Amino acid sequence: MCGVAGFVAWSNAFDTSASVKAMTATLHHRGPDAGGVWADEEAGIALGHRRLAILDLSERAAQPMHSDCGRFVIVFNGEIYNHLALREELQQSRSVPPWRGTSDTETLLACFAHWGVTRTLQKSVGMFAIALWDRKERRLTLTRDRFGEKPLYYGWIGQGAESVFVFGSELKALRAHPAFNNKIDRGAVALFMRFCCVPAPYSIYERIFKLEPGCFLSLAASDLKTGETRVQTYWRYQDVALAGLANTVRDEEEGLALLEQALRDAVRLQLIADVPVGAFLSGGIDSSTIVALMQAQSSRPVKTFTVGFDEAEFDETPHAARIARHLGTDHCEIRVTPRECQAVIPNLQSMYDEPFGDSSEIPTSIVCAIARRSVKVALSGDAGDELFGGYNRHISVPLLAERIARVPPMLRRTLGAAATSLASIISVSSKATNLLSLSMEASRFREKAYKLNSVLRQNFDPDALYKMLATEWPADATPVISAPVLPTRLDDIGLGDQIIQSEHRIMLLGGVTYLPDDILTKVDRAAMSVSLETRVPMLDHRVAEVAWRLPLSMKIRDGRGKWALRQILYRHVPRELVDRPKAGFAVPVGAWLRGPLRDWAESLLAEERLRIDGYLDAPMVRQMWNWHLSTSRDYYTPRLWNILMFQAWLDAQKSSSQALKKNAVG
Repeated sequence: MCGVAGFVAWSNAFDTSASVKAMTATLHHRGPDAGGVWADEEAGIALGHRRLAILDLSERAAQPMHSDCGRFVIVFNGEIYNHLALREELQQSRSVPPWRGTSDTETLLACFAHWGVTRTLQKSVGMFAIALWDRKERRLTLTRDRFGEKPLYYGWIGQGAESVFVFGSELKALRAHPAFNNKIDRGAVALFMRFCCVPAPYSIYERIFKLEPGCFLSLAASDLKTGETRVQTYWRYQDVALAGLANTVRDEEEGLALLEQALRDAVRLQLIADVPVGAFLSGGIDSSTIVALMQAQSSRPVKTFTVGFDEAEFDETPHAARIARHLGTDHCEIRVTPRECQAVIPNLQSMYDEPFGDSSEIPTSIVCAIARRSVKVALSGDAGDELFGGYNRHISVPLLAERIARVPPMLRRTLGAAATSLASIISVSSKATNLLSLSMEASRFREKAYKLNSVLRQNFDPDALYKMLATEWPADATPVISAPVLPTRLDDIGLGDQIIQSEHRIMLLGGVTYLPDDILTKVDRAAMSVSLETRVPMLDHRVAEVAWRLPLSMKIRDGRGKWALRQILYRHVPRELVDRPKAGFAVPVGAWLRGPLRDWAESLLAEERLRIDGYLDAPMVRQMWNWHLSTSRDYYTPRLWNILMFQAWLDAQKSSSQALKKNAVG
């Protein structure tokens, strides 16, 4: 697990070595154990690396690394879990170089030299962001793993003859290049407000993008003249879904056997490390299943970690403790106060590097910091919801769609029109009273009425309902001033259109949007901020292949999701320890904003400040904020948190720019 950065420049306007060193220096937290750079001034290429040593802790695994044949140079962030098997396959083909060490980086180089890029990626099992320079063809290839566990940004900075193609694990590395002067993308800001994150392929800056999961990008030195990049896919999640549904397992016992074996294999491979390994344990189905399979394959107690809160409705530590005792893990439980949670907030902008609005980033960063005290690698149960129908929306949206569809179309349209008419009357009346609380309640009712009307008027489509529920703001009601509407994967009308069951379509949509853009981003940045490697066994693509072969009845049954995972977990943990309502990993942000965080929020939401910044509709924001303070209801909390995270991020960028200018003058 590491951090990578680099660039390809058309001119020699900048000191190549100094520039790449500045870029990699910003990624020290991703790799505190060592760092290195390599540059070819003539070709205009520079590669930088920060190392978190996990496999082969010796200097033989240092990066940037050159292939034995001398043709390729690589910087690599991630893990190739099956790299020993790949070495065996190379051995059988008599294409083995004289191995210098035992790192997966060296294995990758040998595979690229023997099989080429596409075949190597298809054979690799792991999480990764890779930059590979072909010295013979003068071609840079950037690749990202199948699900998007590891981040990789790329794009263009500078202008004309001084245009530079840059890439890196985090945006801060790109900003450190002396040619960086890219503007904030208002369209991306609007997307952030809608989704609580900036979805791929966009970034918060113009001309800077995220490489999407399952893709690789190719850039020849000659492409610098035209600014062209070619992005290709080597793996698509929707293809796995379709292939699995076309080969559904009919026998439940066979399906459970296939799933447990795939999970066991994934956990076994992800336990391989030359440093201590532990796991997050919330006490839920997903993390408990992973820990159970870890302990079953470990000769010593697995180190497990749980963070607890004073608020009982947010605290899962008693459940986790009972499961840890039953499995016999070496369990660490840390309770944190609201003040300790709030102390994390000033660090979020540096941690996430672009606006990020999922408030569970707070407890996630805390549990990662706790785990890092004892281990260097931690396994998590993420992706169980996406693969096995674990979210409420997987059950409620199709059910609601079915019920609405029973209402005759004419009656649906009449009800929708009546709702909007009533909302308009209430809105006018509330404005006449000039009472804020009544006005905001009316605004809330009006928005819900418009959403209801939109749902009722269509020939009912559950996918549309899911997309509506998956956003905080409608695209045409953004608080961002002069923001263009950018298309996203949720707008891809062909995504999942061959899948009959709406539950499966919703699972697919979440797997290509919410999972990489929110969940995996949240965990990667929180963990890497404290130099902790996280691994996600359920995102071994072979586990996903088995999951899609299971019929829907093995995922959602009797109004509950993750049926198949539960059956596997019951073999290790008694039902009474895990059968309880699903709990989220959340904190009471709404109450904090009315209490200890009020002054902080007020300073960021000051009307004059909003007007000067010029990004957000100040009256709209102030109205929401004042309403939030006047009531105990949390209807607008997610929207306000997004706005606050953007404003705090904007503040951090101003401070960073001022510091750079000061250093330049000095």
